[in-house]
Amino acid sequence: MLAATLFAGLLSGGCAHVPSVPEPLAVDSAAEIQVRGARGALSRRATAAVLSGLIAQAPDASALQRHLAIEQTVSGTPLYTGNRVTVLRDGPATFAATFAAIHAARHYIYLEYYIFEDVSFNGEQLADLLIARRQQGLQISIIYDGIGSLRTPGELFNRLRAAGIQIRQFNPISSSPFSINDRDHRKILIVDDQSALIGGVNLSADYESGSGLGSGSAPDSGATATSAAALPDTPAGPATRERWHDVDLQIDGPAVHELKQLFEQHWLTQGGSAAELFPDDEALAARGNEVVRIIGSEGGQLTPRYYATLISAIRSAASHIWVTAAYFVPTHQEKRALERAARRGVDVRLLLPSHSDSSAALAAQQSHYSDLLQAGVRIYERAEGILHSKTVVVDGVWSIIGSSNFDHRSVLFNDEVDAVVISAATGAQLEQYFQRDLELASAVDLASWKQRPLSHKLREHFWRLWEQLL
Repeated sequence: MLAATLFAGLLSGGCAHVPSVPEPLAVDSAAEIQVRGARGALSRRATAAVLSGLIAQAPDASALQRHLAIEQTVSGTPLYTGNRVTVLRDGPATFAATFAAIHAARHYIYLEYYIFEDVSFNGEQLADLLIARRQQGLQISIIYDGIGSLRTPGELFNRLRAAGIQIRQFNPISSSPFSINDRDHRKILIVDDQSALIGGVNLSADYESGSGLGSGSAPDSGATATSAAALPDTPAGPATRERWHDVDLQIDGPAVHELKQLFEQHWLTQGGSAAELFPDDEALAARGNEVVRIIGSEGGQLTPRYYATLISAIRSAASHIWVTAAYFVPTHQEKRALERAARRGVDVRLLLPSHSDSSAALAAQQSHYSDLLQAGVRIYERAEGILHSKTVVVDGVWSIIGSSNFDHRSVLFNDEVDAVVISAATGAQLEQYFQRDLELASAVDLASWKQRPLSHKLREHFWRLWEQLL
């Protein structure tokens, strides 16, 4: 049965095709850019004031203005003002914020994670904390992915259910064998319509104290048991203790409501009922002055929202594009957009891993180096730790952080969630982190790269054939 399921997964993956994003992307010229705050949609005058402030920060005002219009068209979601945004680096900072948010909750807690394990922080276990909060009367709902959390003991979920916590498994293999490639790759914590965490950090022991032994979970590219079991030489996880490097974003403010809606849509599509969800009676409150757009993408969309947004941002870049990618297996259009940007004088830099929990994805990644380097893209590989971050900063004012990888799988199969932040302050912070990471990375030189062994080139070529499954 398992072999048949894996074979079906390969067939379904092999039939998938990356959508083409038109160039230029069409913009609904009749539609005004929507901006919402704590009290709902802003007036035209207030919207114009917000947009004017954002555009003034950009090196090319017209490019950012056009991109914001395109982004709204493809994402279908408004910009939210009144948010406080906090960048969280690595596991300790993210787990500190996670446990603090759960402790502070007053009404409800939603958790949606690709990998869900009973992690700990400061000597406290997540399961113990959730059960204690449930006993204090909070409503708690959990969605976990059927593949990502495959190795999480069933006893954990049984214990949480026994305490009255509501749990749904996303696309379990037993009932959805032909959806094995369609994964819930999101990482979301939502508390009381007021605070949320999203990004690349799973609830995985890999992140405890900034290092991990490797949980043995599926690689966080969202790669399924299909690619791990049916194709050779993909490790189950890192064999040695290494620090995992990642980025999460804490959002406090009105944009959290958009994340709540995404969670609830998944809850309903996975067999949950509306009666099990917390009603929309929480008053939204402004917590800061950051402008955020939430983008929820789903596998199978004709034009995945994150994908079209990312390509639009790259095409609109005026000065620089700095990308940190855990799994860099670009589509043809993503690669072409980066190369064209570099050729027109944009400073394009890629910070990528030199080793990974997926050796297959790493080989496919490196198969693209020669073309990118020849176009003027600068590539850096980080050897220290496991690089798992997923961030892009364009022109210092447009940043995106979330669960989407720079790969085919996030375009074709995974359900993802990402936050766009239009802010020079957040962009500067992410660029500062990028510069620090470069100190621990080595630049890839084109002349030296061409001299790599033939065996490496053959390996890269082999995995390039399978890149849409990675």
